[in-house]
Amino acid sequence: MRFLLFLAAATLFAATDDAKLLKDLKYRSIGPYRGGRVTAVAGSAAQPDTYYFGATGGGVWKTTNAGGTWSPISDAFFKTGSVGALAVAESDPNIVYAGMGEQAIRGNASHGDGVYKSIDAGRTWTHLGLADTRQIGRVRIHPKNPDIVYVCALGHMSRPQRRI
Repeated sequence: MRFLLFLAAATLFAATDDAKLLKDLKYRSIGPYRGGRVTAVAGSAAQPDTYYFGATGGGVWKTTNAGGTWSPISDAFFKTGSVGALAVAESDPNIVYAGMGEQAIRGNASHGDGVYKSIDAGRTWTHLGLADTRQIGRVRIHPKNPDIVYVCALGHMSRPQRRI
């Protein structure tokens, strides 16, 4: 019984102590300040502070300090801003793929223009093709060979699909 009483008192003290520590903190936006809905997030176990996110209307953003700051890295390269999927290669964290087009099919989904690849951690991007797929829901990279990539292409939302 004494143990339970001690445990309850310790829990109550910890909650009260935490509340005192947190009472003066204020919520604030740390960015990014542009981007829209986030539809894709990717990172690498080899670089635990580096993450990428793709927005439905804002391209790809990157942080190298675990979210402290974010920078847009695709604006100069992408023809469309809607990102549906991102993947970072397990075998080389400098290789990043972006599948374009909002993957959440809804009344006002933004389309994309295929798949882009970066071999320098997002500094530059190359368009690989699949422009007519319009919506890409997933990109998966082979764990040992980053040149083998699987793409889940959803296609046009409201018309028959074209075979590619």
